[in-house]
Amino acid sequence: MPAGIKAILSLVVLLVGATVYWFDSQAGNEQLGWVSIGLAIFMVLAMWIFPETGSRKGDK
Repeated sequence: MPAGIKAILSLVVLLVGATVYWFDSQAGNEQLGWVSIGLAIFMVLAMWIFPETGSRKGDK
């Protein structure tokens, strides 16, 4: 995946995580909000750290 697409997707995921945190904290469930923030950060890090799967040479 190109780096530009990864950057845009990372921004979207972090914005959604922050929005879910805000909604959860407004509803009085701040612990669940922190879980959503942690999950969003984990997803972004995993997208940048782990390589994409691909075919090996010789595989059809």
